[in-house]
Amino acid sequence: MGSVSLKIGDGTARFKRASLCSSAVNILMIFCVITTNLFALYAFTSSSSSKNNTSNVIHNKNISLVSEQVSLILREIDLSQKKLAQMEKQLLGYERFDLSRPNIANELKIFLQRHQLPLGKDSRTGITEMVSSVGHSCEKNSDLLSQFMSYKLSGTCPDDWSLAQKLILRGCEPLPRRRCFSKTVSKLGFFPFPVSLWKPLGNNTFNWSGLNCKSFECLKGKKLSRDCVNCFDLVSGGNENQRFLKGKSKNDFLIDDVLGLGNGGIRVGFDIGGGSGSFAARMFDRNVTVITNTLNVDAPFSEFIAARGLFPIYLSLDHRFPFYDNVFDLIHASNALDVGGGKVEKLEFLMFDIDRVLRAGGLFWLDNFFCDSEEKKQTLTRLIERFGYKKLKWVVGEKVDSFGSGKPVVVLSAVLQKPVRPG
Repeated sequence: MGSVSLKIGDGTARFKRASLCSSAVNILMIFCVITTNLFALYAFTSSSSSKNNTSNVIHNKNISLVSEQVSLILREIDLSQKKLAQMEKQLLGYERFDLSRPNIANELKIFLQRHQLPLGKDSRTGITEMVSSVGHSCEKNSDLLSQFMSYKLSGTCPDDWSLAQKLILRGCEPLPRRRCFSKTVSKLGFFPFPVSLWKPLGNNTFNWSGLNCKSFECLKGKKLSRDCVNCFDLVSGGNENQRFLKGKSKNDFLIDDVLGLGNGGIRVGFDIGGGSGSFAARMFDRNVTVITNTLNVDAPFSEFIAARGLFPIYLSLDHRFPFYDNVFDLIHASNALDVGGGKVEKLEFLMFDIDRVLRAGGLFWLDNFFCDSEEKKQTLTRLIERFGYKKLKWVVGEKVDSFGSGKPVVVLSAVLQKPVRPG
């Protein structure tokens, strides 16, 4: 019993709150049960023992009865605890880490240890102990996680970022912290900001381990996703250099047109699945700060964005956005919203989190979302309509799916304004 501390989330620690059903209360209840049974047993045997106070046989029998009764109570308590643990597992949908298993890395055991507050319960927050935070799916990948946590203390970390990303993509997020030094790569040759936004970068300033390509020459012409076709080519006049400035179809909205819909109130934005960071670069030219969400799937996206002088954030879209409510003026997203493998609930969770971090009056820019079927388009349309956003721009057209089928596919582009909702 007691409060359940869910080790899921976007922070580096979680706290267990004291409650009326805390372990102290449980111990008191157990003590009361045992005491009550002992008194009952004493009352039951006292009359017979009073007849012959000197009888050692009766005295020993009474002690034996007490011992049996206590053993029975302890067995019942143990059985109840096992039943509660099973119920908790069914309610939460996952198992807790069994740190007694022999294949668990020692560093993982140390990281997951609970730490009691030295002065007891905190009067302001009500917490009694600190609990480290790891994703609940880490339990299902404990072998990989132990491999990730196996390293020399205060030494150089293994070059295993691809293993970390594999764990993240399996829902093991956030990952535990480590006590080792990450591999460093020389960052010489960077251009000063803002020249760095559109200057080609050298191969030697990036970590190519775990990737099929080992250079930007290899990445040229590669279709890494629908939103990143040759997106690492920053050469003047190229496709990436012209994105958001010149449109090839009616679905390609221009940055200046969208910013005009914000009436001068666009200052900070969030780009979901932002490729190589070109959206953030164009926004900087217009005095808008944009954070770009990305993972290093088949290319060093995060390092590339940072090398341009922009701000990448490394997390999957299964992770709750690590931002406070109502902080962004603009959120830009494209085919990164294509999550869940057809599961509507998966998209709903993502859309509600987008709505949470977008301020009232802020703009949600849906940019060339590929609708492979009429059902997908209708599903997304119905979901958007549930939020009550004002449709400032709404364009349905066709584009050739160069990343997938190679055939024309329906695409949806929209600029939506979040309403002010009553409290």
